[in-house]
Amino acid sequence: MVDKIRAAGGEVYAITSEPQYLADQAHEHWELNFDNVGDPHQEIPRVCNDRGWLTLYANRGDTAFLQGGAEWQVEHPKGFFQPGVLALTESSRILYRWRSVPSDKNLNGTAARPTPEHVWGSLETALVAGDAAGNAAHDDSPEIDMAPPPRLVFIAALIANGWFMGVKSFVYSPGVEPTPTRFKKAFSRWPGFIALWVAAFVFLPAPWVALGLVGWLAWIARDIRNTLGRMNVQEEIGTTPQPDSRVA
Repeated sequence: MVDKIRAAGGEVYAITSEPQYLADQAHEHWELNFDNVGDPHQEIPRVCNDRGWLTLYANRGDTAFLQGGAEWQVEHPKGFFQPGVLALTESSRILYRWRSVPSDKNLNGTAARPTPEHVWGSLETALVAGDAAGNAAHDDSPEIDMAPPPRLVFIAALIANGWFMGVKSFVYSPGVEPTPTRFKKAFSRWPGFIALWVAAFVFLPAPWVALGLVGWLAWIARDIRNTLGRMNVQEEIGTTPQPDSRVA
């Protein structure tokens, strides 16, 4: 869609809550043909909110869960903002806007993004309509790229990704396989894990094995509750004043 947007006189930018060096790293790894802008202090989303264009959600929770799955230092001084799409004309008319609203339906913002084709189709319609059409409303029901897996399946994959010692995120790191591939590989570990417990019940004293299984379930349940509970603290950017920690 980038070439079509440029042919129409526009430009594409990706804004991330990571520092610029990580934005540059992702740009190179993904071989993107548009600029990636690091905005860890959320200055751009705040401008968008203040001007009434688009208000994103931000995660203000503990990032220890993300750090556990990352091979780089997670640096979110004000949390990380949830995905959004905003298209403007030079006169600041809004052609398209969408934001991820964290909920159980999208695994707290982890999944469900508008397809590029859907966004471009909406942009074309708005361009043809002209300035008299005014600003585009929020797109609350876009065509999404992929439906999220059931929450239980997702958590099971997180557990297997941590080799059953605790939940581990599928956060992006340069050079690693795409998340869907890692997700499938992690989930495929469950049959072997279950087979080990079955073998333990067959060849070892059942009461001790049952006690071990109960202990493992309690450990995993506690880790899920504590880790994910501390992380999922969401609020709209601009609704709560944040200390200005910009570095000159």
